[in-house]
Order: sequence, then structure tokens, then C-alpha cells
Amino acid sequence: MPQISVNDIDIYYEIHGEDDGFPLVMIMGLAGNLDWWGEELINALSKKFKVIIFDNRGAARTNNNKDFTMNDLAKDTAGLMDVLDVKKANILGISLGGMIAQEFALGYPERVNKLVLCSTMCGGAKYVPPSKIVLDNLVKGRQGVTIEQFVKASIRILFTSAFIKNNPEKIEETIQSVLKHPISEETYQRQLKAVLGFNASRKLKTIKIPTLIMHGKKDILIPCQNGENIAKLIPESKLVLFENSAHALFSEESGVTTTLIDFLE
Repeated sequence: MPQISVNDIDIYYEIHGEDDGFPLVMIMGLAGNLDWWGEELINALSKKFKVIIFDNRGAARTNNNKDFTMNDLAKDTAGLMDVLDVKKANILGISLGGMIAQEFALGYPERVNKLVLCSTMCGGAKYVPPSKIVLDNLVKGRQGVTIEQFVKASIRILFTSAFIKNNPEKIEETIQSVLKHPISEETYQRQLKAVLGFNASRKLKTIKIPTLIMHGKKDILIPCQNGENIAKLIPESKLVLFENSAHALFSEESGVTTTLIDFLE
């Protein structure tokens, strides 16, 4: 797939599924790129929808050389939809992508059919932080370690220990996928800066879009209380918690994809 000029950057994107399927725009999280979604999930969704995935500003194959805010990232999403002539779509975001999705829904409500927020938080007083150990690792990023060491440390935060032990092949696939197009330290820190400046908590009550919030109960990066807080703020939203999932929500329980498709159909 090509890169498309959007705002002041060239966004790398992919489209999966039939052209006549209703669009589903998926926004990736911190340090990630579109490869992180995984073939299994994209294949399942592309049977039902026209799936649009892309690398965020500065991540992997999308360029950037300056600081940005969550609003900038939402504008990038809107700009990509403009260039692709997508007037309205289902919007899904995970982690950082869930924050971008909130910003997008607040800024462009007329362009959102349904909203899905996964493993994310809304900032401000409603943010429930992780433990100090996890937070320190998050802030440290790649400082003083190789990219491979950074990725392997991230795996222990993204997945449960049981999943890592019982699924060595999937874990190795994940590691190799990340190493193929790693994020730069500069972009990682810029993403963290955007997260620290994000606060949608006071505005979420204005969202009138059908919203699904999904969160793993074993998420140690963004504890599931954050999903519960978002559900309390967005009127008539639906909250689904998954007993055996950590932050990498779609990898650990097949019921996550089923719940998503049932909501979007």
C-alpha cells in the first residue's frame, strides 16, 4: 500500500476487506504500528468490514520530526479519511489509539458511526496509573537498552505471564513483528508527551455515539479501572471486561473479537 500525504506528513496505510464494506478505522497504541494488529484479527474483521489501518505520526513508516498532541493525531486520522474519501466510519483505538479515538469522537462526532475504546484511559483526575515499577519502565523507554531488550521488556507488560508461557510461538511472532519496524526513541518520547498532555475526562459526557469499552482485568499498563471510569462518563456506553486479558487485549481471548464484531454489526 502507498503512503498518502496528510497534513504535513506522509501516512503509511493498508486497506483490507471489500470496498463496499462499511469502513472500520483502527488506531494503534503506544510504540506500535499497523503490523501489531496481527493477521488473525485483521482477517476476521476484513470479512465484515473495509478495514483501514495505518502507522501513527512518527511510528514506523509514517514520518514526523516534531512534537505533537493528541489533537494532532486525531487530525491525522481525519485527514487520512478525507484523502481516502471516507465520510463516516466505525472508529476503534487501543491504548494510545484509544485516546486518539476519544479526541476524534469529540472533534468529529459526525464522522463516527460507532466508537470502540480498548485498553485505554481518559486522562485527568479519572486516570488510574500503573504501579511505580511499570510506570518507571514506561517512562524509561529505550534509554540504555537495545531495541530487542526494550521489546522483550514490553512483552512482559503487554501479556499475562500465563499467555507468555503457554504461547511461545505467538510471542516470538510478536517480537519479530515489532523488530521489523521499531519505533524511534524520539517518537516514543513524543508519544509519551502527548499522553501526559491528554485529558478528555470532562468532555466525554458530551459523546452521543454508541460506544463499546473493552478492557482486560489483568492489564498492568492501564489498569481496568480506567475503562470503568470511561464507561461512567460516556452516556449509555457498554463496558465489557475480560477476565484473562492483559493490555494486548485481542491476543489473549477469542471472545474479544466476537464481542467487537457483535457490537459493530
